[in-house]
Amino acid sequence: RWPATSCSVLNCCLVRLPMEIQFTLSTIEQAARSFLAQAGSRRVFAFHAPMGTGKTTFIAALCRAVGVQSQPSSPTFSLVNEYVTLDGTSVYHIDLYRIKDQQEARYAGIEEILHSGDMCFVEWPEKAIEIFPENTLHLNMEIRPVSTPSGIEDTRYLCTFTNTTHESA
Repeated sequence: RWPATSCSVLNCCLVRLPMEIQFTLSTIEQAARSFLAQAGSRRVFAFHAPMGTGKTTFIAALCRAVGVQSQPSSPTFSLVNEYVTLDGTSVYHIDLYRIKDQQEARYAGIEEILHSGDMCFVEWPEKAIEIFPENTLHLNMEIRPVSTPSGIEDTRYLCTFTNTTHESA
């Protein structure tokens, strides 16, 4: 889980943004649009969450929300999937789960993609956190059961964090 106060790996301070989104699979498309509207001009998004939390599913919804033409899928084995939006812009979905460290990520060209100015959605960023741009938006996701009239339903809970200064930790 990404820390809410500081991170010695990044050697910076982190501040919690006022954005928290709860969603289910039935509301994921609206949640993705809402998230993007609140994210502003950010281009790189780092998703910190345990396996099975729904990172890939939410990123697929984000891809659809920005106008990706093809069906987004998990890049677990390819490391990077590049998609093209209706206006010809590239969007990258990166999965660093199988990357050993920042050196391997650099060798694979991940750092260039992250600094390209194109939109990047990244799973397992902690594998190579040192290569991310300063203005990366870091997000935590978790699953929380919620009681509904029809029973208990799992919801995804998204909290966002971003670094705002580069003070020594």
